[in-house]
Amino acid sequence: MELENYRLYIFIGLVAVLGLAEFALPIYKNRAHTLWRWTTNFGLSFFSTAIVRFMFPFVAVGFAQLMASEGIGLFNWLQFNDYFVLIVSVLLLDMAIYWQHVLAHKWPLLWRLHKVHHSDQQMDVSTAVRFHPFEIIFSMLYKFVVIALIGASPMAVILFELILSSGALFNHSNIRISKRLDKVLQYIIVTPNMHRIHHSDKRVETDSNYGFSISLWDRLFASYTANYDADRNIDIGLKESVDQPTYNFLWSLKFPFKKK
Repeated sequence: MELENYRLYIFIGLVAVLGLAEFALPIYKNRAHTLWRWTTNFGLSFFSTAIVRFMFPFVAVGFAQLMASEGIGLFNWLQFNDYFVLIVSVLLLDMAIYWQHVLAHKWPLLWRLHKVHHSDQQMDVSTAVRFHPFEIIFSMLYKFVVIALIGASPMAVILFELILSSGALFNHSNIRISKRLDKVLQYIIVTPNMHRIHHSDKRVETDSNYGFSISLWDRLFASYTANYDADRNIDIGLKESVDQPTYNFLWSLKFPFKKK
């Protein structure tokens, strides 16, 4: 529980720091409905968290503790060095989330839910937490399965979730980074310029750059699209939600169930 609190403090601190940086070094300067967007995006996050807490007796870390106590999962069966298990578990969890993201784009039912994230017509740090509650529930169940299979330790899960949330906040942020620095960073991590491609309204670009933290998986599985240019014009959002009140909380909840 103490580790969970630290993760929450880091999350709040990063939102504050990145939010300030967006005003100092923005890519997009002319933003509309900012207050409404932030209220809706973070509102979706709080609402989803409340539902998950109500539905499940524990979250991912608690589930990892249960698996460890019951000796379930690969690394709970095999005797490896603790540091090796920690590193490999974090990498496997991160790769699993990459494939969950791919599945969210390829499976029509999940895409209907995931479209809420992509329907945001602007992109900033608040977009990182804009997910439909049903997608968050699916994501939690998916994590449970992966944790049970590999036997990830509670420490590995908390470290992974810290990296995941921090990476998502950073790569969704509206922060300008120089081309030279961006080229270097993209060999290791997902930057805002790299992830902006993923939020393009062109489906061929949307179906690339799935990573949330490290860029390895997109390069390894041939889904990487390069973009180092903060001045490159990219239309953010979905063509089908243009002129829709995507900044509205109730609209966002109902969007997956609307007829095309």
